[in-house]
Amino acid sequence: NNRRIKPWERRYDELKSFVQEFGHARVPHGFPENPSLGNWVNNQRKSYKMFLKGDTSSRMTEGRVGLLNTVGFEWVIYNKTEKKGTVIF
Repeated sequence: NNRRIKPWERRYDELKSFVQEFGHARVPHGFPENPSLGNWVNNQRKSYKMFLKGDTSSRMTEGRVGLLNTVGFEWVIYNKTEKKGTVIF
């Protein structure tokens, strides 16, 4: 269990650094400086959707949701072609 937490915390710290540098938490997929961070951010959104549905295989927790919210994490991202959608919050 401890092994699962440490990589998450490391990526979370990388996300905080990204937010400090760029002023937002929208890490692009394939971010050149840290491609793994872009993948991780996308995985957090997927895990969150599973968490909301009560899927016990999700590694998302209320604590993680709270931490991500503190850095302005955007749970729903729309493509430019999308005109509207439902925001979770």
